[in-house]
Amino acid sequence: MTAEAPSAIDVKGLNKSFGDKHVVQDFSIQVAQGRICGFLGPNGSGKTTTLRMLCGLLTPDSGSGTCLGFDIIRQADEIKRQTGYMTQRFSLYEDLTIAENLEFTARVYGLDRRAERVDKALEQLGLAARRGQLAGALSGGWKQRLALASATLHEPKLLLLDEPTAGVDPKARRDFWDEIHTLAGQGLTVLVSTHYMDEAERCHEIAYIAYGELLAHGTVDEVVAGANLTTYLVTAEDGALNPLIEELAGKTGIDMVAPFGTSLHVSGRDQQALEAAIAPYRNRKGLAWRHSEPSLEDVFIDLMGKARDNFQ
Repeated sequence: MTAEAPSAIDVKGLNKSFGDKHVVQDFSIQVAQGRICGFLGPNGSGKTTTLRMLCGLLTPDSGSGTCLGFDIIRQADEIKRQTGYMTQRFSLYEDLTIAENLEFTARVYGLDRRAERVDKALEQLGLAARRGQLAGALSGGWKQRLALASATLHEPKLLLLDEPTAGVDPKARRDFWDEIHTLAGQGLTVLVSTHYMDEAERCHEIAYIAYGELLAHGTVDEVVAGANLTTYLVTAEDGALNPLIEELAGKTGIDMVAPFGTSLHVSGRDQQALEAAIAPYRNRKGLAWRHSEPSLEDVFIDLMGKARDNFQ
């Protein structure tokens, strides 16, 4: 965080339980204004609960902090007024047109200059030519654009995106992320949960949450470097990798064996132990070993392996 980018979110020790399940445990994070922060982790790990606490939509059981300069507990209503929220499931009215949905949103927020705001949103997101089309007749990508237009119509300072591109084609996903970066460039702070590694790499920073605990936070390069993984890329003649997977899995020094297309990633946190474990296989006929930088996916698979499922 720098003097040019003041804190948009600064929270410490957030906890949330539902019944006997401790869903979020002692969560602390800082996010600077204008940053895109990606939240990643396995299903049921507390990502959505965490995001909702950060922006005042859910009250933590304990902990403290601020969002947009407001106290997340005492001033939650102020935070919500300045937050846009886009859910994974399309939640607008399918029997209304694109324009009618945005006009309804403008009325809900009590906005002035409603017609002007709607026209501007339609133009910015390429929806103007479709303004009279029923929302229910739109493809996934166009529904996504409409949902984003609705979430940002009141010009929020914080945008919360909960797996916004699930089920959307790659071109629509890329267009969506181009728009998100444009908004961030205008000072909007974005919190987004995603399972896509390419989307995580588009974020300014990422936070990995597993079963309520924050395990890693930083830029992609910082998170990869902090994992301290040594990784080898193994290629082989047809069919030779399958038995190798079974032979390597579970050996002391090998923390992860994962197929990637026609190759295999073999990783370990203790480089000496890893080298000793793979030594007997380095000269096996038909196998080619090459030292490789660990990918973000390697790191996340490794983090998942270290996490403890709090629902078990």
